[in-house]
Amino acid sequence: MSKPLHGCVDLHLHSTHSDGTLTPAALVAQAAALGLRAIALADHDNLDGIAAARLAGAGSGVEVVAGVELSVVWGELRDLHLLGYAFDPQHPDLVAALAEFRAFRANRSRLILERVNASLAGESKPPLAFDTVTALAGGTMGRPHIGQALLAAGHVRSMEEAFNRYLVPCNVPKRFFPVAAAIGLVHAAGGCAVLAHPLFIDIDEASLPGLIDVLVDLGLDGMEVWCGGAGNEAVDRLLTLARRKGLIATGGSDFHQPGMGPAMGSGLGNLRIPYQCVEELQQRARTYRG
Repeated sequence: MSKPLHGCVDLHLHSTHSDGTLTPAALVAQAAALGLRAIALADHDNLDGIAAARLAGAGSGVEVVAGVELSVVWGELRDLHLLGYAFDPQHPDLVAALAEFRAFRANRSRLILERVNASLAGESKPPLAFDTVTALAGGTMGRPHIGQALLAAGHVRSMEEAFNRYLVPCNVPKRFFPVAAAIGLVHAAGGCAVLAHPLFIDIDEASLPGLIDVLVDLGLDGMEVWCGGAGNEAVDRLLTLARRKGLIATGGSDFHQPGMGPAMGSGLGNLRIPYQCVEELQQRARTYRG
């Protein structure tokens, strides 16, 4: 019996190096079990898992594309995410910029944990130990790791409750890259810049083509067409838009953990992302390295 996603790809996966719950090697093992031909580890502001994922991929026949997800800002929009692909993960400017962002995020996570513990104290519940949460993270601590600690301590019954009851009310605002600077950083590292999950941007669908025009002028290379939360009709609309704007059509599930949110390779429905997008990303990236 053939594997369900044989020859397909998933270019938007998160590991324990940001806010996922599986190690890079475990992600690769799951991808191999599904029959995926290629994946991209796209951790938030973090490249640390790429080498381990590639090592695991070499042993299991899964191609691993270098990836990263950056939180970017343009105008009033604070919910834009930019994916970088096929870059040099050792490029010094990219490494330095991401190290600075991780330092900010680590401090942000500590502040969130302090607020959560204050909320727990107000309910006469024992606090979460910082070492416990960092051990769960295995890399850069994020809100999902605090949620896991809340679940393990018995303070909540589900991750959804952890977010609704503690993590959202105790949130600390993120820091963002200006979108032009983020695109330039990815290009300088020899990679392609792709707009992530356009369906989740806080604008109406009629305004999306205008935003795409602005981003194309700034150097955008592609757009996620096959998204974890997109049905077939939405994929068709996004694919038409990407082709009209001359963008590479990419896709990924935005997988974070088994049993919660989009599933690897299939999202919330029937994603079947073609390997062609990997070839197009690699071809475009060569022009930046050339």
